[in-house]
Order: sequence, then structure tokens, then C-alpha cells
Amino acid sequence: MKHWKMQSRSLLLHLLNLSILYRLGLVHSLSTICEFSITQENKFYSYSLASPSETFPHGVLSEDGYYKVSSNGTVVWFQLCDGMIFNHDPPRCFDCWDCGGSSRCGMGCSALMSEIKLGYPVCSTIGRTQTITTDLIDKENPDMGIVVKTWHQGSERNCSLSVSVICDLKQVQGPKTLERVGVCNFVTQITHPAGCANVLSAPGSGLGWFGTLLIIILCLFGAYFIAGAAYRYFYLGIRGIDIIPNLEFWASLPHRIRSSYMSLVRRFRGPSQSYRSSYSPVDF
Repeated sequence: MKHWKMQSRSLLLHLLNLSILYRLGLVHSLSTICEFSITQENKFYSYSLASPSETFPHGVLSEDGYYKVSSNGTVVWFQLCDGMIFNHDPPRCFDCWDCGGSSRCGMGCSALMSEIKLGYPVCSTIGRTQTITTDLIDKENPDMGIVVKTWHQGSERNCSLSVSVICDLKQVQGPKTLERVGVCNFVTQITHPAGCANVLSAPGSGLGWFGTLLIIILCLFGAYFIAGAAYRYFYLGIRGIDIIPNLEFWASLPHRIRSSYMSLVRRFRGPSQSYRSSYSPVDF
């Protein structure tokens, strides 16, 4: 009896460890979904649609557990960057075996489609979490947003769903239109702040503000010297080294810098030993 209890406890611990490892692996896999980055024109664009924010703790994911859109009798349910969850209003259609079965219809995939066939709504899986990919909506305009695509290869036909997440910092709008491309490929769009990229300057690209400011200052000094020298040469008839404008100031500049430096040194260090020894005590 005691041996049986020890085996049962060991089995329970083993199952618990497997569950933890599975959840950790699942969380790790989901954390990388809907992340995309690209460097273009000395800028680094980084997208993370599923990352939480103050306004949207679930990122671009629908808080209802799914998005829903329909057109011409065709209904599509989907969730971005994760699988669907139905706490209310679940899909009511037949042939849902590839997407959770009849009791959990829609909860085993990331996108599900329903069509009327012979008077009955029939389900078809059109996307899975494992097949979610991301890319730019417009290669030439990364600020426009990102497109999330998921697909499913079935026994009869291959289906897919592409959702454009358009960047909009001011409003959120769910899917309103649904377009069919080909036999079983669907396209829709939403607007969401999560579709906006985090833009940074690419490492090692450009001079930065300090380098740009330094170049501007050097150019201004060069223009000053050239214009001053040309004026003194052509209009004042000065020749030789004296054509340099404000020659006396530039000649005395090293002495001025040295004097300023020594003044600062004496201010912070105090008078030097030789300076103090130059005075002798006087008896009164």
C-alpha cells in the first residue's frame, strides 16, 4: 500500500512537471507570434502586436476572445496572434472537427469560416496558431501597418485568412468588410494602435545630432573665412597672410585659451606653492 502511494505521488509530480514545461513552451511560442522588425532607410521598425500596453492590456488580441466578420452569408471568426476562446455566442455550424470538435467548435484554431451548404451552416478551418506569420502591408511605407496571415491545409482545399492591422493611434475599429480571394482565401482589416511600429534610428547609421551640428559649424567657419579673404583681397587690395579676416584675433587665440585654462586651474586648485612663496612675512 505504501509502495503504491509513493508511485502515485511520483506519477502526479511527473505529470505536474510536464504540464509546467508545456505551459512554459506554449508561452514562449506565443510570445514570439506577431513580432516583426525591419531596417529601412536608416530606421529600425519594430512591431509587437501581442505586447500589452496601458490602454490595451491584451495588445491587438480581442478581449472577447475572437473577432467576427461576415459577408454574403459567409461568416469568419478569428483571433489575432493566438487561438480563439468562446465565452459567449460560439459558432453554430457542422463539420468542426479540425477546429475543436462539435463541443468546442472554434477553440482549436485561430480562424474558422462558416458557409451555407444544402441549407446548413458548414464550418471550415482557415487558420491555425502554428501557421501565423506577419509582414508589412506596404514594403515602401512601413508606417502603414502590418498584415497577419494564417492558413490551414485541409483534405479537400487549402484556406487562409489575411488581416491587415492598419496603424491608427487615435481609434480602434474592428473588421467591417470581408473579401474572398480565390476559392478559400479571405481578406479583412482592422485599425489599431498596436499596428504602429516602434521606430528607432538604426545602429551605426547617420552622424547623429552632434555630428550634424559639428558639420554645420565647420561649414559656417569655412564660408566666413572664404568670404572674408575674398573681400580683403579684391576690394581692399590686401595681399599675403593679412587677407585672413581678423588675423590679430586668431593669432592671439592660443594665448587667450592658455590664459583661460590657467585661470580655471588656479580657481579650482587654489594658488600654487611658487605663487605663495613669492610673498614674505612682514613683521609689524
